[in-house]
Amino acid sequence: MTDDRIAGTVRSLGGKMQEGVGKVTGDTQAEMKGVINQAAGAVQDAYGKTVNAAMDGAETVKEAAVEGHDVVRRFVEDNPHTAVLLALGIGIFVGYAAHRQPERRYWWD
Repeated sequence: MTDDRIAGTVRSLGGKMQEGVGKVTGDTQAEMKGVINQAAGAVQDAYGKTVNAAMDGAETVKEAAVEGHDVVRRFVEDNPHTAVLLALGIGIFVGYAAHRQPERRYWWD
């Protein structure tokens, strides 16, 4: 849990208390400040949730990348000749795909 979620929840609760005190005392300005603090706390809490979700997603991607790296490394260690042939084939394919045909020039141009 990030600090933003905690601070947002505390600010929202403080805003509710401030709104309640404003209602009891009849102070509309304090009541409005409480509502504003509640809204700001809710936004800060939502931001904290978003940060948490992004951190979880990044961790999942990192774990998948490490796992994929381990699979490729094991394959290359177990099948070195096959891995070299695959790399050569991929290199030839990329070179062929990136190659542009030269412009044709005719003798009358």
